[in-house]
Amino acid sequence: MSSMTDSSIQVGRVKLRGSVLAAPMAGVSDRPYRRLVRIHGAALAVSEMISANPALRHSSESLRRIDHSGETGPISIQLLGADPLQMAEAAKFNVDRGANIIDINMGCPSKKVCNRRVGSALLRHEILVGQILDAVVSAVDVPVTLKIRTGWDPDQRNGVRIAKIAESAGVSALSVHGRTRQCRFHGPVEYQTIKQIKREVGIPVIANGDIDSPQKAKRVLEYTQADGIMIGRAAQGQPWLFGRIANYLNCGIDPGDPHPINKRDTLLTHLSELYLLYGNVNGVRIARKHVSWYTSAIGNVQVFRRRFNLIDKPDEQIEFVRRHLISPDG
Repeated sequence: MSSMTDSSIQVGRVKLRGSVLAAPMAGVSDRPYRRLVRIHGAALAVSEMISANPALRHSSESLRRIDHSGETGPISIQLLGADPLQMAEAAKFNVDRGANIIDINMGCPSKKVCNRRVGSALLRHEILVGQILDAVVSAVDVPVTLKIRTGWDPDQRNGVRIAKIAESAGVSALSVHGRTRQCRFHGPVEYQTIKQIKREVGIPVIANGDIDSPQKAKRVLEYTQADGIMIGRAAQGQPWLFGRIANYLNCGIDPGDPHPINKRDTLLTHLSELYLLYGNVNGVRIARKHVSWYTSAIGNVQVFRRRFNLIDKPDEQIEFVRRHLISPDG
């Protein structure tokens, strides 16, 4: 059934209240981001990918990535790895720490990831895909989801076969980015394979890739008949996009962007949470990329950014945004 008529998605025994999901993005989908997008209407916000390598499990970075304190459930943790046993152990570890859903990354196209035969590189190894999914599904009693691309390259679009392997392993839902690994984030998204996958499997299918407006979301859902959509890069700097899309899909009304003052206040909340999570030095540094995205979305660009990037103290960053964001030239 298309989510145009039912805006909830059943993922195993977890019911998502909505059909617009936040994609996991390395270096972006941290706790402050996840909390904000949930507040603004995302039905689920998947964590940044976490390595299944047990040697990295207790690193400060891994522990920070799996810290979901203060977040609204359900909690979805994304794992990255190619060893079925390690993936199963990592899944158990994260369920013990409160994960309600385990998501498996077979979609990341980055060279660094694919060179280690993980992420979307796994799409070339269908037997291994089955072994990983079997191991993880057997290891935990929470739903397991999978994120993939349509294939390794345009000549090897095996997304439908991978989807069938996932369904027979007991995977509860599938997110599909409409590009191959070789396409990375370039060129047009191809939604035909997502449509085919939806026809061939009985589990929920989530469409992903270049969905950047409520109108585009509706077109993609109608074309693919997918159960929901997943938003990634389009929501950087505009977490309110989730609410706009959800409202449009449910009621046919796009409420548009919030008032500029509300946008500014959202950014101020985001910055404050970054300092809390990362500390002052790293928080100030990480804040710069988020401010760059927010100001791109808002349309205030060069002068404001240049001046903001020279500031190296949290309270001064906050004060600068409070005073200058609505009128960036001061």
